[in-house]
Parts: sequence; structure tokens; C-alpha cells
Amino acid sequence: MPLPSSSRRGLLSALGLGAAGLLSRPAAAAAPPDEAGEGACLLTPQAIEGPFYTDPRLVRADITEGREGVPMRLRLRVIEAGPCTPLAGARVDVWHCDAQGRYSGYPGQGDSRRMDTSGQTFLRGTQETDAGGWAAFETIYPGWYPGRATHIHVKVFLDRRTVLTGQIYFPDALSEFLYTQVPAYGGRRVERLVVNANDGIAREEDPQRRAFCAVKEERDRYVASLVIGVNRGADVAGLTDRPVTPSGRPERPPGPGPGGFGPPRLTLKDRLAALVPGLGRRP
Repeated sequence: MPLPSSSRRGLLSALGLGAAGLLSRPAAAAAPPDEAGEGACLLTPQAIEGPFYTDPRLVRADITEGREGVPMRLRLRVIEAGPCTPLAGARVDVWHCDAQGRYSGYPGQGDSRRMDTSGQTFLRGTQETDAGGWAAFETIYPGWYPGRATHIHVKVFLDRRTVLTGQIYFPDALSEFLYTQVPAYGGRRVERLVVNANDGIAREEDPQRRAFCAVKEERDRYVASLVIGVNRGADVAGLTDRPVTPSGRPERPPGPGPGGFGPPRLTLKDRLAALVPGLGRRP
């Protein structure tokens, strides 16, 4: 349920930006490898899996399951880094939190950490890439939870090997607007303190922002796109931050998300500079 275009334009005008200026910076990542220019065929950085991965083997394009939020199509193109060859038949898993920061399949969800979503499977799914290396999911714009910037988790498999475990990031200015203007994302008990600029995982594991997607606005949804460059000979199945119990099931960590607690608090000026690319360089 995107807001009226006039409302979006009003906010962007107040920030001194048009919609094209806000979202065009990472657009090369969404272009086909032969058109995207320098950097499009580089390896996408690995990132920790996080505590809430599960494999319900849900092969489906629509992962929404009726969750409220702004409709979004997620388009991912898997290529071999270096030669830029599209990889057909790759398995792509994605999972992310809902508009209120809750993951499916685990207890301790929500701002109160009292909601149990065990047995639920919303906002999770698997697709196989087509001949051009593309996989697409119908979902909602992801919400946020304390300690982390807005993100979607992704795993890529080739021949049953995990060749990428990563996280996909979103433009902060768009996230800020949706979280403050769309009711499905509102009513939170905690303050959103972490954006891309002070997210520990994003800064340490993706300093060059290769996993930052391009977002395009359509009439009835957003479309987020990213080219994912992988090493087809890799095997990163063990890349996880989750301790494992003797039964083999990962333990749930004490907090709502990995690695993001105690981030440096941004001043109002620094926060605005983080939300609007280039603003911090203005005199």
C-alpha cells in the first residue's frame, strides 16, 4: 500500500532531493552485468547468517502470507563473479522480518520479545534462477528490529553447496519515510537508532556497499534489484554466528538480532547525513 506520490515527493523536496536522486545511486547493481559497468561482476560479500534461518523448503515466489506492509518485488540475479556469467538453476533462499520486526518460526519476537511465531513461515521462500540467472519474490518492504539496519537475508546454493550467505541492504531515506508514514510500520515501543551508517555488520562486512540494492517505484509496489556475484567453487555452509546445541539445533541468542547492540548513537546532524547521500559533504 504505497503512499500517494504527492506525499513522497513532498518529503523528498523538503530534503532537497527528487525521487530519482534518492534511488539512483545504486542503480548499476540492478542492471545486467554487461551494462552495469565497473564493479557489477565483483564478489558479493559474505555476511553472518543470523539467528533466524530455517529451511522449510517452501518453493514459492509469493512469500507474503498476508503480512501487512508496502508491497515489494525482490529481483536477484546470480552471476559468476569475474566472467559475469549468469548462473541458471541456482537455489536462492530469502528471509526477513515483517513490518513490526518479527521473524517467522521462532519465539521471542517483537519489541516485547514475547511473541512466539514457531510453526509460522511468513516472509521465507526459495526460488531457482532462470536461464538469465534471475529469481524473483513477491514480499513486503522489510521492517526493522533493534540493533540492525533494514535488511533481507539471502543464501545461494549450487549443487547443494552454499556459495553465498549474505544480507541485502536498503536506502535509509526510503526506509525512514515508510517507517514514519505507513501505519503497518508504526506504533513501535522502541526507537530506531541504527541505520546503514552505524550498523556494525554492514560497515564491517560490506564497506563498499556491494550488497545495497537498487529500488524502483512502480504504480502498486516497489521493485528492489541486486546482482549477486558468487564464486561457484565456494562452500560456506559453516558461515553462521549461531552456537549449536548437542541436538544440532542452533541456540537462540539472548537478543533480537546479531552483532548490532550498543551502536554509536548518531547526532541529529549525523543521522540526516546518513539518511541522505552526499548531504554530509555540503558546507
